[in-house]
Amino acid sequence: MQIRIRRRPAARRRGFTLLEVLIVLAIIGVIAAFAVPRLIGQQQKALIDAAKVQIKAAENAVNLYAKDHFGNYPKASGNEEVWTLLTTSEQKDGQVIPAPLEAPITDPWNHKLYYEWSGSGQDALSGKPKIWSAGPDGENQSGGGDDINNWTAVENK
Repeated sequence: MQIRIRRRPAARRRGFTLLEVLIVLAIIGVIAAFAVPRLIGQQQKALIDAAKVQIKAAENAVNLYAKDHFGNYPKASGNEEVWTLLTTSEQKDGQVIPAPLEAPITDPWNHKLYYEWSGSGQDALSGKPKIWSAGPDGENQSGGGDDINNWTAVENK
């Protein structure tokens, strides 16, 4: 009489070994080390590009104001006064002239834009008012430093 020993099928593997999990985590870490710094730089570039778009929108509003005022850009003693002029409707010849803006335009860092127009000197030569954002640091440097403005073509300060 022969005794047969019945073998059980090999138990199926369930889950991952510790080594496999560590290798996958190492690969994810390497990818993140390369990707994260690039993404952070892209966010700053996107904010600067958004500021340029907002400056262009402010420039368009100023041009609309000038069109309604015989080609005269707003002259004001302070920055607040300019944005008040651009956000206030007026009466002219019995008609209401809608304001070019509903509210003052702010940059992506939630600071108001700056405006300057003297109507003489360099302003008159360039033909347009100066409009700028204080930039990422929020410090007004009159369009210099990291400020973003409408009169220079410097790419990504």
